[in-house]
Amino acid sequence: MSQAPLPDLPQEPLGHGLKQRHLTMLGLGGVIGAGLFVGSGAGITIAGPAIIVSYLLAGVLAMLVMRMLGEMSAAMPASGSFSVHAERALGRWAGFSAGWLYWFLLVVVLAVEATGAAKIANGWVPEIAQWAWVLIFMVVFTASNLAAVRNFGEFEFWFATLKVGAIVLFLVLSTLAIFGLLPDTDPIGLTNLSGQGGFAPHGFSGVIAGMLAVVFAFGGLEVVTIAAAESDDPARSVSRAVRSAVWRILFFYIGSMLVIVTLLPWDSMKPGESPYVAVLDSIGIPGAGQIMNIVVFVALLSALNANLYGSSRMVFSLAERGEAPGALLAVSPGGVPRRAVFASVTFGFVSVVLNLLWPDTVFLYMLNAVGAVLLFVWALIAVSQLKLRRRIEREMPDRLTLRMWCFPYLTWFALAGMAAVLVLMLFDDDARPQLLWSGGAALVVLLVAGVRELRAARS
Repeated sequence: MSQAPLPDLPQEPLGHGLKQRHLTMLGLGGVIGAGLFVGSGAGITIAGPAIIVSYLLAGVLAMLVMRMLGEMSAAMPASGSFSVHAERALGRWAGFSAGWLYWFLLVVVLAVEATGAAKIANGWVPEIAQWAWVLIFMVVFTASNLAAVRNFGEFEFWFATLKVGAIVLFLVLSTLAIFGLLPDTDPIGLTNLSGQGGFAPHGFSGVIAGMLAVVFAFGGLEVVTIAAAESDDPARSVSRAVRSAVWRILFFYIGSMLVIVTLLPWDSMKPGESPYVAVLDSIGIPGAGQIMNIVVFVALLSALNANLYGSSRMVFSLAERGEAPGALLAVSPGGVPRRAVFASVTFGFVSVVLNLLWPDTVFLYMLNAVGAVLLFVWALIAVSQLKLRRRIEREMPDRLTLRMWCFPYLTWFALAGMAAVLVLMLFDDDARPQLLWSGGAALVVLLVAGVRELRAARS
């Protein structure tokens, strides 16, 4: 059966106010969040110093996925990004499934970020209730997303700049402390890397368990390919943003873990507490806890802003392709899909209420239901790239400005890696509920997609 030729690039009705600096910092900042600043402590307690290897494995997988996504997005930029690519490669069911699963993921995680930021703000100003802080944040970032897209870009640029600056300063101070170049410090040596049970105190199983704990921290990079459609030169912009972001993120993540486990014994870490605070305290930085609270607060608000943006553009793209209500297609004179923003923030508000009222029951089920969704989306990206690469080479070779390395071997390698992670999740007591609930959510979306396909075939 012959395939229809790939369509010409559509003219997006959205605004085009994002600049290259916005996209570059969005790529960097979108993935640097509370998962790194706080959640990394849990990974260290699981893997010990070998958490460096866990992050390297997870980071390589994320880097390969982003290279594939960057290749397709540079050739065919669209506000729906991988959802559009999946539809072109595999059919409407795939685009529908990828888009709605990712939208659900973003609006649920948005509730976690809003609640986390509200807890920190409530600690600073207890006179304002936690729910009131949530309301303030949601209103502020809804307003920023309803304004011209360049406002969103500026918000994210400065948020990401603060986060990146904090990590760079942390790496510099920690490196100086390792070599005894700070006041009242002595050279650390490699004692903490080899002591307390060795580099991998829990063996290779600890490395794998650590990878399961940290792989989802790399989610968020995908938003840069969604945002590229609203830049002046989408193809060129996404190529540059993807190239710069993946390498720098690997450096920040792995560099941070290296200095942390070199400076402090791994068994001194406590899940839920920031290892960054522990390091800053150990080298005598005054007010380390409050400094990191500010950084985590900014990271949460940044992620909230980016997820609201990404979810609104994804549901708008679904509406463009007839996979969501057509009423969501309304665009403001400035090129902002306001109804799509309202639809996303409304469900976000519902998620926040569920998180505040039933964090250990209803919302926990929702959170588990999106726990492994990122891997499902990554798998669809890889399969789509396998299908589309040859067609792009044949039909529009001039648009192949960013290429996947060692195609198709590394694409297959990445798919095998994702399959391995899913299998490992099945046998991990902590990760299994996420996999089963996420699998159930994916099955529901696939069934809806299948019913739509059957109805379309009969009409």
